[in-house]
Amino acid sequence: MTAPGLRSEDFGARLSFDRGETGRRAVDVPVWSGDATPLPDAHLLRDSVRLPEMSQGELVRYYTALSARNYGIDSGTYPLGSCTMKYNPKVNDLIASLPDFADAHPQSPVEEAQGTLRTLMELRQGLAEITGLPEVSLAPAAGAQGELAGVLMITRALEDRGELEQRRRILVPDSAHGTNPATAAMAGFTVTHLPTAEDGSLDRATIERELDETVAGVMVTVPNTLGLWENGIEEVAGLIHDAGAYLYADGANLNAIMGRIRYGDLGFDVAHLNLHKNFSTPHGGGGPGAGPVCCTEELAPYLPTPVLAEDDDGLVQLIAPERSIGRLQQFHGNVGVLLRAYAYMRALGLDGLRAVSGQAVLNANYLRVLLHGHYDLPYDRPVLHEVVFSGSRQRREHDVRTYDMAKRLIDHGFHPPTVYFPLIVEEALMIEPTETEPPEAIEALAEALIAIAEEAASDPDTLHGAPWTAPIRRLDETKAARRPVLRWDEVDPKLD
Repeated sequence: MTAPGLRSEDFGARLSFDRGETGRRAVDVPVWSGDATPLPDAHLLRDSVRLPEMSQGELVRYYTALSARNYGIDSGTYPLGSCTMKYNPKVNDLIASLPDFADAHPQSPVEEAQGTLRTLMELRQGLAEITGLPEVSLAPAAGAQGELAGVLMITRALEDRGELEQRRRILVPDSAHGTNPATAAMAGFTVTHLPTAEDGSLDRATIERELDETVAGVMVTVPNTLGLWENGIEEVAGLIHDAGAYLYADGANLNAIMGRIRYGDLGFDVAHLNLHKNFSTPHGGGGPGAGPVCCTEELAPYLPTPVLAEDDDGLVQLIAPERSIGRLQQFHGNVGVLLRAYAYMRALGLDGLRAVSGQAVLNANYLRVLLHGHYDLPYDRPVLHEVVFSGSRQRREHDVRTYDMAKRLIDHGFHPPTVYFPLIVEEALMIEPTETEPPEAIEALAEALIAIAEEAASDPDTLHGAPWTAPIRRLDETKAARRPVLRWDEVDPKLD
């Protein structure tokens, strides 16, 4: 039975502001017997802002009901392609919250922080071994920041070579992550897009044509966002180096090759890693994140500060590389996130990490086979960690878009996958089941998608109006973006 004032049918239409009653409190506060503290000047006070007044029981029920309407990886399968929304072991949270880690002050003398620093040092060594790139900085706060660090390192290396003025272009395949061209542009380079070949890999002929003395580097997502291996990447790396440019790896999809193939062995000079995608640290909600950047010895002097190093006395120190691009954020990186990644790495070991990549590839290919024939598959070949289908047939024959099918999936109890990305696939439906989903979950997701494909032919209007069972129905996304309602208004809540 729903508590009074918390009817399921109107939940979301009545916020905490509307539920409170004057005088209700969540806690008892003793009457203040000291001197009154004067309020700020009147012009600094906002009479229009008030807090909802609710009892503790009402408050707990309100937030419990809110949480039940949220969907997360602990709720069910979360098949967002490219995002790698996999289960995060709770023991990692426990380890990161141990008092000696959680209560450590970032400005403590290094002699008093050796436990934390030694742990981070071992993580650094592990990431170097996994990527085949011997030098690592754990400082970047997220994958995109690690990516920027890598490009800035290339920038400074070219500056020291006296070639920065002439090398002002970075080549980016159209199958790369969207942050790649944005990062290159932010670092001041001109972006040249490389078209994907018919098999979904890099077009070698195009790269050979574009490579010249104006190219600073090439940014490649390996595996790419089509979920495919970049065929011939070793030969392409040789061409790039022969042209005097650097090869950058977007390591966001490392979980497909972890423990099996190393970026350094393929010829990459620098790579960033998304620890939330590969090492099971928190994901979503804006962070916190961690995006370590790994590189060759040649680029090591340019790593962002600080980096970890052990002195002759066995003391782990935080140092600044000789030609560092500088500090990316305060202190030493998001240590709580890095500790979770360390726990994940140590719990699994090399054999476990290798098993992770094998299971990720198996699950994606199982889904590819289950859905084969029900949706178009633009690149019909075995995939790695994810598979990209197309809803172009449903749109062409039944006027049902991928967007409609994604919304309908909510009615089946699943979070929708990524849609309309990568941009090179029309009506893209990008699905990544991840290695943590059991076969039954993948089969249930496939059954739902097959049912939706059949429904697109038999009852397209149902898909046009989906979702039908969600607390909030389909939004006018254009209006929501251009005219967002960002604050509660007692007179006009604007909740229609």
